[in-house]
Amino acid sequence: MVEDSRRVLGFGSLLALGLNGIVGVGIFFAPAELAKLVPGPASALAFMLTAVLLVPVAWAYGRLGSAYPEDGGPYVWAREALGEGFGFAVGFVAYVSAVLSTAAVVSGLGQYLAPALGLGSSAGRLGFQLVAALLLAGIAGLGLRVSAWVWSGLTLLKLTPLLLLVAAALPSLVASDAPSAPLPAAGLGRAALIAVFPLQGFEIVPVPSGEVRGNRRTVLAATLLSLGLASGLYVLLQLACSHALPDLAQASAPIVEAGAFYTGAPLMGLFAAGTNLSAIGIAFGMFAMTPRYLAALGTPRLLGTGLARETRSVPLRALAITAGAVVLLVSSASLSGLFVLSSLAVLAQYAVSAVSLFRLAQRRERGLGRLDQWLAPLSLASIALLARAAQPAELAIVAGVLAVGFALLYARRALASRSAAR
Repeated sequence: MVEDSRRVLGFGSLLALGLNGIVGVGIFFAPAELAKLVPGPASALAFMLTAVLLVPVAWAYGRLGSAYPEDGGPYVWAREALGEGFGFAVGFVAYVSAVLSTAAVVSGLGQYLAPALGLGSSAGRLGFQLVAALLLAGIAGLGLRVSAWVWSGLTLLKLTPLLLLVAAALPSLVASDAPSAPLPAAGLGRAALIAVFPLQGFEIVPVPSGEVRGNRRTVLAATLLSLGLASGLYVLLQLACSHALPDLAQASAPIVEAGAFYTGAPLMGLFAAGTNLSAIGIAFGMFAMTPRYLAALGTPRLLGTGLARETRSVPLRALAITAGAVVLLVSSASLSGLFVLSSLAVLAQYAVSAVSLFRLAQRRERGLGRLDQWLAPLSLASIALLARAAQPAELAIVAGVLAVGFALLYARRALASRSAAR
């Protein structure tokens, strides 16, 4: 653990990390996807429902991050609660979900930005995605302090066009008198699951807890506030898009098209730039944080201490492995497939973190108590409601990923045993 005077992340950097983690490329495609399942302004209910269900999860993450000021997040908590083997399972799922999310964002970045640069062909988009992944990983390798400056600046830049759209749409939204329509309950459930992807990202706030200065409430406040601010913004953006675009479900770039409706064509480029900045910002934030999930597994009994070795507060070997995994995924998987798998993997991460919280609170570890015990079942109930809309094949893939993680652990231990025998 780093001494407080040497820690580089304060509340502002953490809040920017959380907002940057949530407000990414997802919001630029989600309005149309939600409208396909829940037409009209009622589609904003998907964001409301998902945000409400994620509040106990965010609270649990904030409490655990505050109680355990150590890099690694879910792995650290599970290790302390249920032992190293269970901790590895949790840490590996957390890492995989972060890698899938990073790959999905890089893939979305190529889909939106590459055509604007004259790289509209399949080969052009793929080349752009690969170069973007390597470039962002290279910047993250310059150091955690540099990364904090970059993600904070990108967060401010990308929020500007979104806030401008909300401000331009508010008079129309207040004056509108939209007719009520029956709410398709089945569609709302699936829409809420899809909304997990654009609303996930707050869980990244506790990951660098070992680098946070300030009191024990810093991580909790930044986690909850990032979710609250982002979800409120999303609800307003969904309403704005629904009001501006009667055929929202068919819109290819709903935020850009709604921005042109409210502010005129001359500002359309601003909203297009916001799309690209959001994708770049979230992709960079994830490249800066995702390797820390893997580095936390770099112990002698798990995947080896080499993964945890840092230069300028960056686990460079874990960063290189992460960059390679992202490159492989964007080369072989579809964007929509990455979105769904990312949502399910992150829900699995949420579930095991809730179990860890219950166990640690039951033992009254690190100031955790009875209130925290109640947070755990609330979180699990919320996760179960969101996961009900998943398809069996999607759940099977996530289970298979976990099996691969244990196979890697077994293989490494077998090699270590053979080396020791020699």
